[in-house]
Amino acid sequence: MKAVVKYGLGDREVELREVPEPGAPGPGEVILEVRAAGVCGSDVEFWRSKIDYPINVPVILGHEFCGVVHAVGEGVEGFQTGDRVVSETAAVVCGVCEFCRSGEYNVCPERLGFGYGVDGAFTRYVRVPVRCLHRIPEGVPFEHAALTEPIAVGYNALCVKSTVLPGDWVVVLGPGPIGLFAAQVAKIAGARVVVVGLSVDRKRLAVAEQIGFDAVLNAERHSVARYIAERTRGRGADLVVDAAGANAAFATAMEIVRRNGQITKIAWNRNPLNLSLDPIVAKAVRVQGSYSHTWRTWEHVLELLAKGAVQIEPMITHRMPLTQWERAFEAAEEREAVKAILYPVS
Repeated sequence: MKAVVKYGLGDREVELREVPEPGAPGPGEVILEVRAAGVCGSDVEFWRSKIDYPINVPVILGHEFCGVVHAVGEGVEGFQTGDRVVSETAAVVCGVCEFCRSGEYNVCPERLGFGYGVDGAFTRYVRVPVRCLHRIPEGVPFEHAALTEPIAVGYNALCVKSTVLPGDWVVVLGPGPIGLFAAQVAKIAGARVVVVGLSVDRKRLAVAEQIGFDAVLNAERHSVARYIAERTRGRGADLVVDAAGANAAFATAMEIVRRNGQITKIAWNRNPLNLSLDPIVAKAVRVQGSYSHTWRTWEHVLELLAKGAVQIEPMITHRMPLTQWERAFEAAEEREAVKAILYPVS
């Protein structure tokens, strides 16, 4: 079968290869036949070797995926061949640490994810622990279900790690896929939502306009601080979500957040911050990191998908066969794409 393989740790050391099928599933596993897989920004960073955590090369990329159960292993209950399913990303967890035992396996120290720690889903078949599986609700197409993972990242950041109340002002810095899904979650929660980007994000800002938020701002043309001050009578935003990662974005977050407000950081930034954090102290601001998701988060997101509460179609800007993976990666890197969906080939 064909697969997109990260074979070395250097820049662009990724290629389409013929690889063996995974064989029979082990105990507690299924073999999932992939029907759709989303391209994530981290996939692009793996391709360009711009991410710091270790990659077990060679490895098949891809962690946003869904499909049908192709085969079931010994001891698997609740799923059978032909079931439509979507998979979480935590392929390996220890199961015994305090985080696993409390349901917070997303931060298990031994966690390995699909697409960097173990073989992922940019291929036809992938081996998946049954604990990762969720049923796709009736009426939800595969290409929508494939995006459950980035929506769950936004849901975890907004609804689990942050406090969002109806009527709150929420500013999302960065109109990438995670930022736009986080903004949609905030909107569903009843907040007034502002999405902020740069000129290079013009296509993604256009998608934000199409989805419909209270404001969509180009920070190079508008003063975000002035806009928020005018709308909140100088009070500031209740919550600022850093989905951009750049130092300038965090500086903006500290400037526009209200006293006793919150900044939630989703985006990574491998560079030193080089900023004074005194505004956080002066305003008594809570800063919260958010990473990944858990079982309950996925179930909530699938309910939202079943109800049509999340706008998916504007987010999918590119649909391509697996053989065109490099074009999809380039579109994501150039911010031409919001979400690209890859379809496996035999």
